Amino acid sequence: MSDRDPQPVERQLPTEEARDLLALVREIAQREITPKAAEEEDAGRFPREVFTLLSNSGLLGLPYDSEYGGGEQPYEVYLQVLEELAAARLTVGLGVSVHTLASYALAAYGTKQQQVEHLPAMLGGGLLGAYCLSEPSSGSDAASLRTKAVRDGDGWVITGTKAWITHGGIADFYTVMARTGDDGPRGITAFLVPGDAEGLSGAAPEKKMGMKGSPTAQVHFDGVRVSDDRRIGEEGQGFSIALSALDSGRLGIAACAIGVAQAALDEAVGYATERRQFGRPIADFQGLRFMIADMATQIEAGRALYLAAARLRDAGRPFAKQAAMAKLHCTDTAMKVATDAVQILGGYGYTADFPAERYMREAKVLQIVEGTNQIQRMVIARHVAGPEGR
Repeated sequence: MSDRDPQPVERQLPTEEARDLLALVREIAQREITPKAAEEEDAGRFPREVFTLLSNSGLLGLPYDSEYGGGEQPYEVYLQVLEELAAARLTVGLGVSVHTLASYALAAYGTKQQQVEHLPAMLGGGLLGAYCLSEPSSGSDAASLRTKAVRDGDGWVITGTKAWITHGGIADFYTVMARTGDDGPRGITAFLVPGDAEGLSGAAPEKKMGMKGSPTAQVHFDGVRVSDDRRIGEEGQGFSIALSALDSGRLGIAACAIGVAQAALDEAVGYATERRQFGRPIADFQGLRFMIADMATQIEAGRALYLAAARLRDAGRPFAKQAAMAKLHCTDTAMKVATDAVQILGGYGYTADFPAERYMREAKVLQIVEGTNQIQRMVIARHVAGPEGR
């Protein structure tokens, strides 16, 4: 790793409170996250104590109402917090994004009683959430999910398997989409399932290319019984709740991607200014200078894109198209920038002695999660050119 300290990102923040918040996040990242990131990722260790610290610091419920323990921050601010956390360690940044996604259904569609009963613990009580939509046979075609919830007296019995679940097997609560009616999107309902429910179990975590410290696992529901007061929204409303959550979640992924890209750029610049060949720093050579300029430009463009979408969301305006664009552009940028960072470091970039190779492995998954980038292109095209088959 380079000895050169990276330049802090120039941020446009709406309030002094937001500036103080970002300063706190950077302090936590530098003190508690970055120093152990490489070692713990290599060991596949999930930093649960970091999430406890973030919860105690009010950082796990930033975009939600203060009435329930949230930070009541605009998405414009929350996403920049995610970016800082992801730059320090993607396992942490993405984990906060997923927790926020898992809390969304109850915060946006729950009854007042449900929110009073559950949200304070979810947002600031040290709990960690997971979001359960995908299944082994329904990924991009999420509306074809097969996990069933069947009425039984005054409750429901959930049976099935969810796949690719971040925090699967270790989460304290799961927001679960299950089929309660006919095939298709209108037969799906959302439920809030406690992590210690009888019949709920996590499989062994997947062995992944990157993000080894973040457990991704199948979650099995073997006759899991939940009361009807854990149903979120109306029967049959679950798929629209899921899609609404994903619009916001894609912005979280975009912000995390820019965090990884920024970390990769900082590493590349630090190395290039210190590494000397032919009697001068390699950063003096035009070929590398042009690479660095392109990397920095794409990062700034991605940051501007996700913030523009966030400001639409904060203003209560439609933002689904812009969220898909941000997720597409920012994650493609992360992959390109991380690859170029490895190239700039040369042979050292291919070794685990420097973090560039880790950034490259981690960037790849961001092009896949919460809707592959091919799905994002489909979403964008529908907004621009109309639905297919008209």
